[in-house]
Amino acid sequence: MRIARFVVDSDPLYGVVEGEPGSEEITVINGDPFFNGVERTHVKHKLEDVRLLAPIIPRSKVIGVGRNFAEHAAELGNEVPQQPLLFLKPNTSVIGPNDPIILPEFSEEVSFEAELCVVIGRICKDVPEERADDVIFGYTCGNDLTARDVQKTDLQWARAKGFDTSAPLGPWIETELDHEDLSIQGRLNGELRQDGSTNQMIRGVRELVSIVSHAFTLLPGDVIMTGTPAGVGLVSEGDRFEVEIEGIGRLSNPVVRR
Repeated sequence: MRIARFVVDSDPLYGVVEGEPGSEEITVINGDPFFNGVERTHVKHKLEDVRLLAPIIPRSKVIGVGRNFAEHAAELGNEVPQQPLLFLKPNTSVIGPNDPIILPEFSEEVSFEAELCVVIGRICKDVPEERADDVIFGYTCGNDLTARDVQKTDLQWARAKGFDTSAPLGPWIETELDHEDLSIQGRLNGELRQDGSTNQMIRGVRELVSIVSHAFTLLPGDVIMTGTPAGVGLVSEGDRFEVEIEGIGRLSNPVVRR
């Protein structure tokens, strides 16, 4: 099931996206699916007639996982960490499909990172790996934008990873997905730059959910960004970057500088 968050006139709504590519419809659901479940109404819209928003604005946090693909670690001259390398991005970093990525004035080297993102569905702590599926609401595409120059000079990654618009998410949340071997691709201005698979992860989805939950209490709507495959590069004003993940869809954002 594909759960989207969208706007028709004013207030954001949630809906279920159904149909073949190019002819999808979105059925409005009552309230917030994270707390009310999925209760369909009789109101429907053509997908082309609505504006998709980020499928979730996390109520507390986005958790990133650094260097979870060996080839990506190597391309930046880093070793694979012995312990999970976790960092936080504020919920103010989240934007949705087609929202502009705004390059921060303090950086000249912002790079893209296409990633599978896990959306948490219930409050949880110290989740055993074998119970991870019980706390996952679904999956979406993400772009963990990183100010590389600032990442090198700051002692921690809050500015480099957490600036406004540094976490595009979308286009929707897929609630039923076999995440073991999914294609993850990133395209810069239509050119394929990243082409990996979730089977290349050093730590898989269930292990990551368990690890993260032992560090932080997870709340409904929290997002875990699971790492990026090799091929990262820089974005510039006027670019467009697209993340495409098998079984979910495509997330596309333009790049601007104010």
